[in-house]
Formats: sequence, structure tokens, C-alpha cells
Amino acid sequence: MASLFLIARIAGRTVAIDSDQVDSVVDIGDITPIPRAVPEVRGLAALRSRVVMVIDTRAALGLPPADIAPTRAVITLIDGHHYAVLVDALEDVAPFSMTPLSGGILVDGGWAKAGCGIVDRHGDPLLVINLRSLIPGIAIAA
Repeated sequence: MASLFLIARIAGRTVAIDSDQVDSVVDIGDITPIPRAVPEVRGLAALRSRVVMVIDTRAALGLPPADIAPTRAVITLIDGHHYAVLVDALEDVAPFSMTPLSGGILVDGGWAKAGCGIVDRHGDPLLVINLRSLIPGIAIAA
């Protein structure tokens, strides 16, 4: 059965995010750094009369920082808290059927931590990522 997925670009890679994880997509304005925060936490941002923690997706994946800081984010609600997960670009929303990752698919580094499946977009396999895996200190339910 097909589900809706948000197609995004992170660190030059096109990925799919299950729409069940997406509260909204936004442009991020000013980010206030948090002293002594882990590298995955870029800081805090005001968003529609609430404060959200901004997650540096590249840092969460163990990748080098971007030359130009991303200004788009996917807002996700995890355990009652909103997080803004930075992305380089947002492309589309489309229905796909997800297949689980198998032993024949190589997913390296931080992508292995975030990846939870594959969708096929016109013959191009896209990694499905779990936003929860990018939030520091949040355990992934088995």
C-alpha cells in the first residue's frame, strides 16, 4: 500500500521522509545558538509563536558542514516536542510503497543510522530516513 512521502535533499542526496513524520515545512529565520549544545543542535528558532530546537542534519549524519547554511526545515513532532530538521531543499510530495533495507543495499556512515527503507522514484531508489534518528538523545523504537 502506498504512503505519501516528502522528497528532500540533504548533503547532495535525495531522500524520502514518510509524511506521518512531517508536521510542516518552513523557512527558518534567525537561529539562536545554545551554549555547550551538542553539534547536532544548531540552536533555537521562533516558529509560529513557539520555540523549536533546530537540528543540524549534516552534523547528525556525521557529515561536514555545508558551504551555505540551509534555510529550509521539516518540522517534526517527537514525544510532544517540535523539532526543525534542516534540509538543503524540498522537492515534492508523492505516494510510494516503501520496501525495507536489505543486505544488498549499501548504506554507509550516518545514513545507515537514519535509513529505514527504500522507495523507487521512476527507477531511482531513494533512501527513506527516520527523522527520529537525527534527534540527539531520542531513542529509536524497535
